[in-house]
Amino acid sequence: MIVRYSKKALKFLAKQNAVTVSRIREGIQGLTQVPPVGDIKQMQGRSDGMMRLRVGGYRILFFYSIEEQNMQQIEILMITEIGNRGDIYK
Repeated sequence: MIVRYSKKALKFLAKQNAVTVSRIREGIQGLTQVPPVGDIKQMQGRSDGMMRLRVGGYRILFFYSIEEQNMQQIEILMITEIGNRGDIYK
């Protein structure tokens, strides 16, 4: 599985301290396992397959997709947004 980050998610991670980044990356690593590990919920009111992962006071919005490369299907984990609990849903 390949993990891809949006520009917005990378910008958020760049502003955080090393401990916070480590905790968030551990949470994202859990999403690559089968079945995914963590406090994961489907986002309400969205039909695009968007889900959220809770890591302490932070939320990670993501979805899974499949791409075909060289006649093989590769699963992609796309991290679209990372933010504080109160700000992420606005």
